[in-house]
This record gives sequence, structure tokens and C-alpha cells, in this order.
Amino acid sequence: MARHDPFVHHLQQVALFAACSRKDLQTLARRSEDRRVGAGTTIVNEGDNGDEFFVILDGTARVSRQGRTIATLGPGSGFGELALLEDAPRNATVVADTDMELVVVGQRDFAALLDEVPGFARKMLAGTAHRLREADARAIQ
Repeated sequence: MARHDPFVHHLQQVALFAACSRKDLQTLARRSEDRRVGAGTTIVNEGDNGDEFFVILDGTARVSRQGRTIATLGPGSGFGELALLEDAPRNATVVADTDMELVVVGQRDFAALLDEVPGFARKMLAGTAHRLREADARAIQ
């Protein structure tokens, strides 16, 4: 379990999981994998179907839509969560600016987690609502 401690720390920083307990996140960490990618690697591509969610442990990435950069992500940032919740095309491209270390959670493992941990879905919905409120507030500004 010690191997997953850094994963848990970073998962705690992700708004989607803000309402989850440390125990919930340890269960999620056990179902995740560590992945390293080199600078310049396209991690997800806009329009492609996806089935993984990513949390950045180390490094930075650029997010773009329709070829326009919309964000830069760093350690503690997560992306791709919609792929866990809905089978739909990716809404952005994410490219590694630097060498990166990522926590990756696949759709199957995530679905099993929802079955295994009572209340996890409700906690995630609270995190999703928080993120939507933040996005709405930014859109108004």
C-alpha cells in the first residue's frame, strides 16, 4: 500500500475527488496504474474515444481545443474524467510539455470501484458539482 501513498496525495488534490475519504482514494489508487510519458507525447486526442482518466504526478501538459491552447496542467491536475462517466469523444487534446508521470484509472476499474465502495458515486457527484460551479463562474467573468 505504501506505493500508492503518492497517488492518494495527488488524488486528494483533484476537484472530482474532493469529497472522497482517504480510504476511498486508497481503493482507487489500488485500481490505478503509474504511467510515464515523454515530452511531446499526445496523451489524449480531441475527438477520439477514451476510457481513461489521468492525474499528473510530475510534469506539465498543454490542453487544446480545435488547435487553440486553453490550459496548462501540472502536478495534482486531473483530466479525462468524462471518459469514466460517459462513452463519448474526447473534448480536448492533451500533450506533454515535459516528461511526465501520471496516475491512470481505466473505465473498467472505475466501474468496479463504484460497485465496491458504497457512496463513492455520490461523493464524486459532489466533486463534479463543485467543478461545474467553478467553470460556470469562470464563464461569467
